Amino acid sequence: MASNASSPPVIGITTYLEPSRFGLWDTPAAVLPRGYLDGVVAAGGIPLLLPPVGEMGANVVSRVDGLLVAGGADVDPVHYGAARHAATGPARADRDLTEHTLIEAALANGVPVLGVCRGMQLLNIVLGGTLHQHVPDVFGNTDHLPKPGTFGRVSVKTAPGSRLAAIVGSEVDVHCHHHQSVDLLATGMVPVAWAGDGVVEAVELAGPDFVLGVQWHPEEDGVDLRLFQALVEASG
Repeated sequence: MASNASSPPVIGITTYLEPSRFGLWDTPAAVLPRGYLDGVVAAGGIPLLLPPVGEMGANVVSRVDGLLVAGGADVDPVHYGAARHAATGPARADRDLTEHTLIEAALANGVPVLGVCRGMQLLNIVLGGTLHQHVPDVFGNTDHLPKPGTFGRVSVKTAPGSRLAAIVGSEVDVHCHHHQSVDLLATGMVPVAWAGDGVVEAVELAGPDFVLGVQWHPEEDGVDLRLFQALVEASG
């Protein structure tokens, strides 16, 4: 592992390659919302940014103690054998490849994983599950994404006895910004939280390893650090 018993856990966080403007420059850059960094640091971890620059397997996973797969663009439906819905965003092959191989390597090596929004969806896809490509078509509302750039505020109930319930309790209000959600659950993947409309808002992998996905954005809260703390603790 990357750290020893006397040093803080190193948490690898996936990032985006996006056109960016800073100072005098207008250039592609690896970027990540600061909330992820603040959450990991406040929870006692050391964030290590992982840009989408090709396959990242065991050689990268061996350098971190935990993996946080960040939110972002829609996963290309080719990865779960579906035709592209009109509402599905453009493919981001760079992130799909890097994050897919990171998740596979983390699972194979027992590295704790927390998937956020897209990260939860990709976790389910890597293990063989599928997605609803447009939540309003299935659940009849836009509560989870009122409009682009605006977070929905959704009340989520957790499954009694789940790892998630032990972390956040039986019910929690969360920030959501997603128009897709899990459909067919992968083998071994257990749903552990639901919104009032029935959308699955969190999943866990059965077994002792810390593998958790949440559809919401804990990095937006700025106060509730419980998911970050749970990841850092599992990675110590």
